[in-house]
Amino acid sequence: MVTEIYVITKTFPKEEQFSLVSQMRRAAVSIPSNIAEGAARRGNKEFKQFLYIALGSLAELETQLMIAENFNYIDSQKETSEALIYIRRMRSKLIESL
Repeated sequence: MVTEIYVITKTFPKEEQFSLVSQMRRAAVSIPSNIAEGAARRGNKEFKQFLYIALGSLAELETQLMIAENFNYIDSQKETSEALIYIRRMRSKLIESL
């Protein structure tokens, strides 16, 4: 997902480099980073907290993809959106299992 977002945002206008591009890249990196940090914690309660933070970043990224589509920076975010939904479902199931 991170690589895909970096590739997508390379084509954005230069004036978006320090706004939308930066926000999207940070959100994309935040998702696996929070999962990794939570997994390194001692208990399920802390891990669960970091999974919720990752879900928040996922929602943020999905919104930013919709904004990019509205500005015609990307043709269609359907595939990416479907991937985000799939990831969100997996994370939700993982949270429920803890």
